[in-house]
Amino acid sequence: MNRKQIIELDKKYIWHPYTEMQNYIENTHPVVAVRAEGFYIYDADGTRYMDGNGSWWTSIVGHNHPTLMQAIVERTRQMVNCSFAGTTHEPAVQLAANLLPRCGKTFSKIFFSDDGSTAVEVAIRMAYQYWQNVGKSTKNRFVTLSGAFHGETTGCASISGVEVFHTALANLLFDRIVMPSPAQLADATVEDATWYVDAFGKATEILTRQKDEIAAIIVEPLVQGAAGMLMYPPEYLSELHRLCRELDILLICDEVFTGYGRTGAFLAQHQANIEADIVCLAKGFSGGELPMAATITNNRVFDAFLGSAEKTLWYGHSFTGNPLGCAVANATLKVFDDEQLIENLPTKMTAIDNGLKRLAKHPWVRAPRQTGIVSAFTLMDPEGGDVASYLNQAGWKFYEEARKRGALLRPLGNVVYFALPLTVTVKQIEALVDVCEQSVHAAFS
Repeated sequence: MNRKQIIELDKKYIWHPYTEMQNYIENTHPVVAVRAEGFYIYDADGTRYMDGNGSWWTSIVGHNHPTLMQAIVERTRQMVNCSFAGTTHEPAVQLAANLLPRCGKTFSKIFFSDDGSTAVEVAIRMAYQYWQNVGKSTKNRFVTLSGAFHGETTGCASISGVEVFHTALANLLFDRIVMPSPAQLADATVEDATWYVDAFGKATEILTRQKDEIAAIIVEPLVQGAAGMLMYPPEYLSELHRLCRELDILLICDEVFTGYGRTGAFLAQHQANIEADIVCLAKGFSGGELPMAATITNNRVFDAFLGSAEKTLWYGHSFTGNPLGCAVANATLKVFDDEQLIENLPTKMTAIDNGLKRLAKHPWVRAPRQTGIVSAFTLMDPEGGDVASYLNQAGWKFYEEARKRGALLRPLGNVVYFALPLTVTVKQIEALVDVCEQSVHAAFS
């Protein structure tokens, strides 16, 4: 099919995620991706785009990395799928043995699934049933941060707080306890050193008062992604971990976005020198090439499911432990080692920092922020209404200008962010910043 035919059939038959479809059908001229390589996606019309969002945060080692492609080809010559119930295979065992030590000393078991939502769904079920199995059934509620996002299954939506995503589901979801976010606001203009301290004080009050009914706290460590790339310091996470131990509450770290080096350490929680009870991994887990995820935990949690059939975690997916997914996940870890991706991040982080300082000079740019290689800024459009609104159109004005200049930077409302592969070069970062600078001026000057 030619490009025009693809778009016509797309608009006739397909329902896209996170998309207002009437506007899409009537007004949108989508990118028609035909191939990808490294930092770039290529349109059927020949246009090359910088993938500034990492294809929804998944492309951790760039598109079509040769090591990952080789692993996929080799695995297709042997076996690409089999049941993981009562069956095992080398790619899964190898992956577990390779991954768990990187996560920390206390992690001992891994449960494979399909994507970030299912990884979190597994964690919810584990934490809830853990307390049932140890005879403390009153501990059955979950605590999240305001603005949290943890996925799109019903369980995940119940513990998430980006209201625009889930307002229509209000009567379907279970109740959660919400603590104030320790993150700086997305439109802040002045650094508030006490912000996270005040948030922790309120967290202490809530958790102490309701500790006997709380099964677990789930957090996005250091960066709340979908809330607008809101960031907070490791000190809050460290203190929260200490408080959970003191009050006997499980801590779940949702590292679906923050894991695999994006914050400057393999897991974001490593920046706080902690190890949660349960950790969720996805997105970069398979280099962004295949649906693959994992939920990892310690012996304390795992041992509570032993001893009788009634204590079993009766849960799984058709493609749990998929050999092809495990093979590419192993290859992703090999790239981390061979190319020393985390060790080489500091120069790239400096390049991003320099770029944010350039962008901050524009009068409509607010709150430039960075944690590791994750960075963002907020656009203040005088005609855009509420600055902090997810539905603010300022980001889309910027998006159209950036696309004209060869970059895909889908915004979070009026927040523009970079989720770059760890393989990105300083030269590519500088080119992306150039596009952003030009696009801000074109959209708001």
